[in-house]
Amino acid sequence: MQQKILNNRYELEQKIGDGGMARVYRARDLRLNRRVAVKVLHSHHAADDGFLRRFHHEAQAAANLHHPAIVDVYDVGQDNDIHYIVMEYVDGSDLKSLILRQGALPIEQALAIAADAADGLEAAHRVGMIHRDVKPQNIMISADGNAKLTDFGIAKSNLSTAMTETGVTFGTADYISPEQARGLPVSPRSDIYSLGVTLYEMLTGRLPFSGDSSIAVAMQHVSAEPPLPRSHNPRITPQLEALVLAAIAKDADHRPGSAREFARLLRTYRSGGEQATVAVRAPQPAIRTP
Repeated sequence: MQQKILNNRYELEQKIGDGGMARVYRARDLRLNRRVAVKVLHSHHAADDGFLRRFHHEAQAAANLHHPAIVDVYDVGQDNDIHYIVMEYVDGSDLKSLILRQGALPIEQALAIAADAADGLEAAHRVGMIHRDVKPQNIMISADGNAKLTDFGIAKSNLSTAMTETGVTFGTADYISPEQARGLPVSPRSDIYSLGVTLYEMLTGRLPFSGDSSIAVAMQHVSAEPPLPRSHNPRITPQLEALVLAAIAKDADHRPGSAREFARLLRTYRSGGEQATVAVRAPQPAIRTP
């Protein structure tokens, strides 16, 4: 990018991330003299009017989310053909980078991060937003160890009039819920599944499923049973393993009923340590309509 200052206000200092939808820069808000993160939409998306409408709509919806476990969205704008979102800058690392550096995280740390992320999801779910792409790359860990959810760029809000494009399943295959992989409607429990996979990875240093292609991995989320977490990390207790497996149950009805409930279960276990008995809801038969 040649342009360094957007709308005479946001000075781009350094690229700090790159994804399929956008590139992220550390920047300075010259008007308020504060550091921010600026997400600049890739040019090939900027040429798609339907994508742009969704981009701006969902950015505006995300700007109404205010919670300590969610990265704040400050502004959404356009400078000529450059479309961007201005967000809170988190001085730290994304969770994926942390796992790649350290492998399995200490159990206490993993539980704290997952509980914080669940709190953020609950705040989003309460206002009708489903993230749909919960993964370690979208969880920022600040220098003081707090977790913050980011990137609601593909989130679906109850205000949205746009539908997922034909043939496109939003989400990342490594963390995608079975219902997303099958192209079915998502719910808050879809986010819980993806957070459960993230917790599995934090505790074991591994993903539950791997394959030669994204489709192969997505299909395993639909039909394959994951290796037991304790097979990768013997420090995981049976109670904690049961909690992780409940979060990544194939049937959404068998997962924790809400992100708030998932956070409560995580903190109940954490407060009781290895001797805690965590009540995880028993699987119930799925209710099907004729």
